Amino acid sequence: MKNQQKKQTDKRWAVLVALFIAHCSLFISGASAQVFIGYLSHDSILKTMPQLIIVEAEMDSLRQAYEKEMQQVEKDFNEKYEAFLEGRKDFPRTIMLKRQTELQQLLERNVKFKEQSRRELAAIRRQKMAPLTAILKEAIATVARQQRLVVVLNTDSNACPFIEPEMSMDITQEVLQLLSKQEGEE
Repeated sequence: MKNQQKKQTDKRWAVLVALFIAHCSLFISGASAQVFIGYLSHDSILKTMPQLIIVEAEMDSLRQAYEKEMQQVEKDFNEKYEAFLEGRKDFPRTIMLKRQTELQQLLERNVKFKEQSRRELAAIRRQKMAPLTAILKEAIATVARQQRLVVVLNTDSNACPFIEPEMSMDITQEVLQLLSKQEGEE
């Protein structure tokens, strides 16, 4: 997973460096062609997509089911722990150690279950978001081609604190209009 993220980051940097070099070479050569960059907030556009409401509702339902199960597991553990505390004075040493071991194992299983639940929910969310992301990426690519943009930057998380206004354009509205048009055609 980390290796894949590193490869994606390396690819992004490679694209940016290539664009910078291309831009510099055009500037140095005195070419009159202009390189334009588009920008938008991926997250703000994604939040306007009606399909997101469906995904969020499905995820809330799943999250509630997992939380209900986690609460039940915690309740079962607490009951066993209370029973252990109440009876430990009366238990022979061997039984007390056995029950302590059982409680420790149960606690470890509960922690693993919580971690696994978080991972599964994240994987399910990625899976459900993939079609929305694909639709959005295609809309961005369509607008970028129409506007003859070389690259489109995502301004989320303040990754680009400055974008030269004369060499870039905000394509948020164009992408929203295209998505709206596509939604109307379905």
